[in-house]
Formats: sequence, structure tokens, C-alpha cells
Amino acid sequence: MVITPSSRIYIAGCGGMLGDAVYKEFSDAHVKATDINLCEPWLSRGDVRDPRGMRESIEAFKPDAIINLAAHTDLEHCEREQEDAWLTNAFGAENLGSIAQGLGIPYVYISTAGIFGGEKEFYNDFDAPNPLSIYAKSKYYGEQYALRSVSKHYVFRAGWMMGGGPAKDKKFVNKIFKQIAAGRKTLEVVDDKLGTPTYTVDFARGIRRLLESGQYGLYNQVCGGSGSRYDVAVEFVRLLGLERTVSVERVSSERFQREYFAQRPASESLVNMKLNQRGLNVMRDWRECLKDYAETYRMVLETA
Repeated sequence: MVITPSSRIYIAGCGGMLGDAVYKEFSDAHVKATDINLCEPWLSRGDVRDPRGMRESIEAFKPDAIINLAAHTDLEHCEREQEDAWLTNAFGAENLGSIAQGLGIPYVYISTAGIFGGEKEFYNDFDAPNPLSIYAKSKYYGEQYALRSVSKHYVFRAGWMMGGGPAKDKKFVNKIFKQIAAGRKTLEVVDDKLGTPTYTVDFARGIRRLLESGQYGLYNQVCGGSGSRYDVAVEFVRLLGLERTVSVERVSSERFQREYFAQRPASESLVNMKLNQRGLNVMRDWRECLKDYAETYRMVLETA
């Protein structure tokens, strides 16, 4: 499909860190963005766990495509509130996929590198998943439903997401920044978990590129390169110009086992094999993306 100003794109779960970037990427089209958290004036209410309500909302809008960003991504929340995790990440995905299939329109679902078990260092699009946590299992169900039941599907596996800035980033980079902003001079960061950072801005651009290509399927979509949480933290501190005043110390993940008790794979590093082969990969190296993203935080520090 060619996206034009008259294209109608429905984006569910658009209130989070990825939603910001996706909404901006499609802002030249006619967009309806929904979420249960109405944190922006351009959002209207929509709960993916409510099949009737979502069907009414979507059918009234008459979209050309549905993008499903709705998810609980906090692994510990998913372990504590397992029914909530399954209803949002799996049942919600089924609801939207079923509506897209009924309307005969493309359906975009965002999966995760966390569906792998960590037995290998790198995973391509064809490797067999082995989800360990409730979060990973519920997301894996969502991607499998799309692959089996929705003819026009795009399933994207994302890595360690970064984006949205201080207001919306609930992930690693913002957690590190909050410690720095609070005056902490020594950061303890794990070096035994490997992954691939994924910048929301590039990721949103990739969604559009695939939608316009018509190449339906399952894709790894992460930034180039990989590393540990420690590597990301060291680079972030350097980009903020704080490497002389803030030190980053390597620790084992056992150090935070009580706080982060959900099972996480030793490695969830992905490679974009299919995107590369089809000439559709728009994802830059994670260090280049982090440099762009860090500017948001540099401005916060300068105005503090």
C-alpha cells in the first residue's frame, strides 16, 4: 500500500514510548490513535481487551491498516498480574488481528526479542523461540496468532527499546538517566545480559517501509550491532559528557535478582536477516541512534 494523506491508519496502544514515534511517522496520513491512558490530546480511548469496543471503534474509522502497539512490557508486572498480561498481550492481539482479517486489511503486531531463550548469542528471523517469562510467552502467542490467522500480517520483533524521552521512556536508558539526575555518581549495571538496542524513531520508519512494500511476514527489526546493558550505559554516560564524573561498574544480574525476578535470557540479540536480504532495513547502528537520542537528555541536563 502507498501511504498518502488520504490513507487511514488505526494505531492501538499509541500512548507509550513507541506510540510517540509511530504517531509522528504517520502524521501525514489520517490517523486514529487510541490507548487506555489518554496522556496526549490526540489520543482517544481504546482498550484492546474489549473486543466489542475495539471492533466498533475500528469499523467506524474504516482504516486501511491496523497497527497494534498495545502491550504490558514490564516483565515483573506480567509475572505478578498474569491474567492482565495474557489479556493485553495475547487476547488483545487476537482481537485486533481478528478485526483486521475480517476487514481484509494489513495488521501490524510488535513482538519482542525476549521470546528467545538465550541458548545462542544471536538469533535470526528463522530461529526457534523458547519464551521463558509470562511476558515472553504472552507476546509469542500474539505473534503466532498473527502468523496463523491474519493473511496480511507484519510481525516485528523489537529488541531493547529506547525512545520517548524522560516523559515516556520506561526502559533502561531512562532508568539510567533518572539515577544520574538524582545525583548518583556510581552506576551499577549488569554485564551478563546481551541484547540489541532498538530506537523507536528508526523502528517507526521501518514499520512504514514494510507497510508500503507489501512484503508481508515476520521480521526481526533492531538496530545494528549488539552489546550488554553495561555497554549501553557506558556509551550513554559518554554521550552526556559525564564520563569523568559518573562511573559505571560491572555487576552480575544476581545483584538485582530481587527487584528483577522475572526470567530473562542471557542473550536476546537479533540480526535483521530478512530485512537485509530484501533491501528493506532502515535501522541504523545502535550507537548512532543512541547519540541522537542522548541529545534529548543533554538538553534536560542543560536546563536543570
